[in-house]
Amino acid sequence: MGTITRTFANNITTSGVFKPTAFNNASFDNVTAVPSGSLPAGGNMVLLSTQTASSSASISFTSGIDSTYKEYMFIFNNIHASTSSKFQMNFSTDGGSNYNVTKTSTWFYTYHEEDDTATGLSYSTPNDLAQSTSYQPLHTFIETDDDEALSGYLHLFDPSSTTYVKHYMSTLNKSTYIQAFVAGYGNTTSAINAIDFKMSSGNIDAGTIQMFGIL
Repeated sequence: MGTITRTFANNITTSGVFKPTAFNNASFDNVTAVPSGSLPAGGNMVLLSTQTASSSASISFTSGIDSTYKEYMFIFNNIHASTSSKFQMNFSTDGGSNYNVTKTSTWFYTYHEEDDTATGLSYSTPNDLAQSTSYQPLHTFIETDDDEALSGYLHLFDPSSTTYVKHYMSTLNKSTYIQAFVAGYGNTTSAINAIDFKMSSGNIDAGTIQMFGIL
């Protein structure tokens, strides 16, 4: 017992705090389970689905949006347009049969010209919605040049609620100098269970969209 007591004491500071040397890989060899509640919960991202565009008229997620997660995030990687158009989205409450949820939103953007001739911060009335079932623009017009790819993310909160409206917000960056910020809500107490992404005209030429559930 004396040796064990001395070893234990040598690994504690005078203030009663364990020293870093008290722990090593062998310290946890016999741990088989972590007690419930001993680790903080939440914050984990779970990849649910990935879709790759290839001259696609639209990309829809019609499964996996349910009460399993309180928050969903969609990550856009190098979205490229076939024609000059806006990247946009809409929600569905009937599994994708109709994308027509009423939405109200706010929309602003920052910009910095590539030749450094102008910078700014501006509100964009043509891109916001006021109790509209139209598709929500997530960015300004994307041209077809290779350096016009679009990347960013969209958050959708508690889509399965049948009590509250459905909040969303997004941030997307166009590599030629414009970053757009969009926030709003789907004005429905029905569960949202599908989402559709498409260009305002033409196809999504290339790019990937990933859907994550956030615990």
